[in-house]
Amino acid sequence: MMSNAGCWMRRLAVLAIATSLLSGCATDGSESGRLAACPPVVEYGREFQARAAEELGMLPQGSSIAEMLSDYAVVRDQLRACRGTGTTGLGR
Repeated sequence: MMSNAGCWMRRLAVLAIATSLLSGCATDGSESGRLAACPPVVEYGREFQARAAEELGMLPQGSSIAEMLSDYAVVRDQLRACRGTGTTGLGR
């Protein structure tokens, strides 16, 4: 009895190559140098920001949550840059 594993392997390879080539056609934003879609940046009101700053001030020095919030601020700045709205400094 002959094995047909070689036939399936060839079909799988062709499918993988075709998928790879076709996925290159889906990059809309590559020509403009920007991503095709930028996620929205959630805007927080001044009262909410003040409350968050107060709660952040109550955390112990070197808190991992404070470090995570700092990273989050960087991500928000990157999202603003992606959307072309710029950064707003500390008033996130």
